[in-house]
Amino acid sequence: MTTEILFSAVLIGIGATTFMDMVALSQKLIFSQQSLNYAMVGRWLGHVAQGRFFHRPIMASDPVPAERLLGWSAHYLTGIVFALGFLAVIGRGWLEEPSLLPAIAFGILTVLAPFLILQPGMGAGLAARLMPDPNTARLKSVCAHLSFGIGLWVTAVCISSLF
Repeated sequence: MTTEILFSAVLIGIGATTFMDMVALSQKLIFSQQSLNYAMVGRWLGHVAQGRFFHRPIMASDPVPAERLLGWSAHYLTGIVFALGFLAVIGRGWLEEPSLLPAIAFGILTVLAPFLILQPGMGAGLAARLMPDPNTARLKSVCAHLSFGIGLWVTAVCISSLF
């Protein structure tokens, strides 16, 4: 792994995660659609550090110190790690000529993380099966991770035009 790949992964991961957050903010403003509360992600991670992995639901669990900061930090760190994984698989050539389709495919693949880890841990069950409207929750997750994939491409295009 070269320094260039690592640096690119940090920039692209932050950019793609920011793009994902801007899409979520737009959905909230236009459609009054509630997005994920990253304080609850921080609460879950705080409890994971104490050995508790599952909650029924996370909102009923005790708050942890700085849970909002912890959740948002984890959100962006996850974006960087996903970007690093993407670049490790796709290769350096994609940085020189970013293409949309692999980024979208990877973005959709990343939805496995909330379906298999975060949602069950926070009390929503596998792929949100315990939510009041699981299909809507699933669709929102897929759309969020699709926007992350588009954000990978948008950020890479912007970066490639700078260097």
